[in-house]
Amino acid sequence: MLKFTCCSAVRQFSETSQAKLLSGITRGFERECLRVDRVGQLAQTPHPSALGAKLTHPWITTDYAEALLEFITPPSTDPAFPMAFLKDIHRFSAQQLGGEYLWAGSMPCKIGTDAEIAIADYGSSNEARFKMVYREGLGLRYGRAMQTIAGAHYNWSLPTEFWLALRDCCPGEGDLQDFINTRSFGLIRNFLRYGWLVPYLFGASPALCQSFLQGHSSDLSELAPGTLYGPYATSLRMSDLGYQNHAQDKLAIGFNSLAEYTQGLEAAIRTPDPYYTELGVREGTQWKQLSDSVLQIEAEFYAPMRPKRIAPNGQRPAKALRELGVQYVEMRLFDLNPFIDIGIAPEQPLFADVLLLMCLFRDSPPITCREQSENDENKHRVVTRGRQPDLQLLVHNREQPLRTLAHELFDDMAPYAAMLDAAYATRRYQVAMEELRQRIDQPELTPSAQVLEAVKTHGGYFNFAFEQSKLHTQSLQAVGLSAASLDQFKASVQTSLAAQQQAEAASAGSFEDFVAAYFA
Repeated sequence: MLKFTCCSAVRQFSETSQAKLLSGITRGFERECLRVDRVGQLAQTPHPSALGAKLTHPWITTDYAEALLEFITPPSTDPAFPMAFLKDIHRFSAQQLGGEYLWAGSMPCKIGTDAEIAIADYGSSNEARFKMVYREGLGLRYGRAMQTIAGAHYNWSLPTEFWLALRDCCPGEGDLQDFINTRSFGLIRNFLRYGWLVPYLFGASPALCQSFLQGHSSDLSELAPGTLYGPYATSLRMSDLGYQNHAQDKLAIGFNSLAEYTQGLEAAIRTPDPYYTELGVREGTQWKQLSDSVLQIEAEFYAPMRPKRIAPNGQRPAKALRELGVQYVEMRLFDLNPFIDIGIAPEQPLFADVLLLMCLFRDSPPITCREQSENDENKHRVVTRGRQPDLQLLVHNREQPLRTLAHELFDDMAPYAAMLDAAYATRRYQVAMEELRQRIDQPELTPSAQVLEAVKTHGGYFNFAFEQSKLHTQSLQAVGLSAASLDQFKASVQTSLAAQQQAEAASAGSFEDFVAAYFA
């Protein structure tokens, strides 16, 4: 029997009147997406000016590479808004691309050497240079190919009224923000325990172009000329080949408390790494990385979920978190679904809401070093061979079948799906969970299995992903935005361009002083 913190709270929030508090959940998506040219190669063109200034635009920016778009939805308590707004961002952006396409998959198109992958250029201000030097450092440390991988992040927070009601029946020490911090870190620890279910259900990167490995060896098999795959893989993006970083294995950043987490981050951005020191921070006037520390800045810490706080202007994230507390959590395990034009299926936020609520309510003891190794191993097994029929995962150092564990988790999530349906007077959550549950015993229904079949049909990953990219981009270009939405996006472009000009005109002092002030 799985234990839940304060069972009376579960019963209380199952009542319709209390469940209504969940209608104040705030959500948002961030979706990364490569631009490719007419033959499917990584676009070598600058970020389109018709999309605005990537330094200052609130919804359309770039991540690492100049060609790696990032679309951000404003936070909203309307559960339908993030997906609808994301669709509008895609339509507007696709219509500004000229002859280019939005790449459909998480794993990149055919890519060349590091020198052929241009990092994002944000302008001439100190803030812009800071972002560019940080990305130079990422390329120096991990190679630029890794920075062309794309995924989707789900940002999620609960309303103050919910936290007040939860604290009434599950008292904790300190003020309300202390209570929120404690329970948020409990949620994150449970997500680290059970988050393997996300790549199993939604992983969509079981294959990749051989060019991505840039000559490095792997244990993948050849599926077609130029295509490598894992026969039972779900998410190579989240494997050792993808957006992982073994250099961070030695980091002592734990999630047992806000203090432990922020202290670990602070230590990482202030502790020199011998290898990074050898690489050097500067070469004459040319900056190669922001520092020689284990992490240049907090964003370099890759984790399946991160606690977040919108920092006051110029304040470092770790300091804002430590002083102001957790504001929301960022779930980072979603691959892009190449069968869907915006990369995210409608059932994904529904499932995420249910899983996150369960993680919040369930008992969440501290994670020991032994358990962290177990959690890491379970994620590794699922992303590399999650559809293997007899796959076992570790629970307290004992092997148990993935399918049995997955069904148990779905059993435990059922009350939270009902709770959310009561909050929104719907049955969407329970219906979505019933449909998703079928993927446990029928792995052929998972996106990863469907991608593999499509890759085989098309004769390779590139052929499949490029065909989907053209199809999606053209369909997005074919449907116009409403007049109000189009005016909104056009105005946002002009506002961002003006804001960038102001930032560059107002930028004062040396870049060296700017960097020093950030770390002060």
